[in-house]
Amino acid sequence: MKYYNTIAAISTAVSPSGIGIVRIVGKEAFEIADKIYKGKCGKKLSEQKTHTIHYGYIVDNNKILDEVLIMLMRGPHSYTGEDTIEINCHGGVYVIKRILEAAIKYGARPAEPGEFTKRAFLNGRLDLSQAEAVGDIISSENEFALRSSISQLKGNIKKKINHIRDEIIYHTAFIESALDDPEHISLDGYVDKLERDVCRILSEISDLISTCNDGRIIKEGIQTVILGKPNAGKSSLLNILVGEERAIVTEIEGTTRDILEEHINLQGISLNIIDTAGIHDTEDIVERIGIEKAKEYAEKADLIIYVVDASTSIDENDEKIIKIIKGKRSIILLNKSDLDMIVTKEDVKSIYFELYPADDIPIIEVSAKKNQGIKEFEKIIKNMFFEGNLALNDKIYITNIRQKKALQDAYEALNKVNESITAGMPEDFYSIDLLEAYESLGKITGETIGEDLVNEIFSKFCMGK
Repeated sequence: MKYYNTIAAISTAVSPSGIGIVRIVGKEAFEIADKIYKGKCGKKLSEQKTHTIHYGYIVDNNKILDEVLIMLMRGPHSYTGEDTIEINCHGGVYVIKRILEAAIKYGARPAEPGEFTKRAFLNGRLDLSQAEAVGDIISSENEFALRSSISQLKGNIKKKINHIRDEIIYHTAFIESALDDPEHISLDGYVDKLERDVCRILSEISDLISTCNDGRIIKEGIQTVILGKPNAGKSSLLNILVGEERAIVTEIEGTTRDILEEHINLQGISLNIIDTAGIHDTEDIVERIGIEKAKEYAEKADLIIYVVDASTSIDENDEKIIKIIKGKRSIILLNKSDLDMIVTKEDVKSIYFELYPADDIPIIEVSAKKNQGIKEFEKIIKNMFFEGNLALNDKIYITNIRQKKALQDAYEALNKVNESITAGMPEDFYSIDLLEAYESLGKITGETIGEDLVNEIFSKFCMGK
């Protein structure tokens, strides 16, 4: 263990609530608890069995602060692997702070952000990928992000990375042993086996890296931009998706002049959705700035929703928008399908596919006003990004930029091994790059990172976790 002092923190939100939890962790946790706890039967907590719950009062100078339930967990069978006291009290802001103050007064120090999880990592209860998953669970904003984080917490990434590292260290050790003892260990024919294994491992790492974009979308949400001509129904669509009147809707063209951003949850998927100014030629300076912003956001978007006013003819402004969405994941919505539709799916297809015959794009008839076609639209988004089946299996998604960088470094190192084999380099060159790959992968689980990086990672956690 790296830390021997005892820490305390509030582990629930500091706001009025039904209950609050103050956690005390460290070798003096039971001693401190005895000083501030008064049971109905006069029993000491330090004399009680682990993983039991006790009813009584928290006191300070014989003054009762609150009526509580206290959970006892002795190390190593606790979250951090150390002795742990969890005080379940009433969730008033003042009372929970007073209990924390009492714990600190009698020997604990205030915990740093993420210090409980940091101790769990340092004490070997979690590897770094699992510890980061804890933070991701807390910040999850949709069902898929939660499932992905739980998968990582179960150790799916750890198992995969450790398996790859075991293979790499086997080859490294074999080469070193053969070079040290060539009389008894032969390298004849070994290079072919090494090349096959390295190619397979490269393929496995490439598969993990390929999940990073979906992993980012799972964690952060789909960056979505709504485009269309003025008065096509973009703001009405946003209001339908959000479930409230967030955007002003009028019959006047150009009502939306600036960018309006909303975060919504759609069938378990997060969309960071942006309503933009209508794309058209205008002399209004403010409107033109809004249109340029819309184009900039569209360039960076994961998804573009192109809203077509199906009650009016397609014009040069629609053609400009079709050029903007080229090569982007897009959905075309023929809005105002409750009115007489002048524009049909075939009309849009003929224009779009004339410009981009190799592309395919979903086109849906909707009515933002009547809330028609929205369910089909939601289903298509889910299928478009996650094949409609995300997180219903044990597939690993890399959601962490730090982990992605480590995988890329490992891939580059292993690729050098292949280059050395092709060039007919001596075997000791292989072991250098194999070890570099081994070290890079160790950064994912936390086995090969320094204290400064550990501190930086856990400083981003919330207080009390």
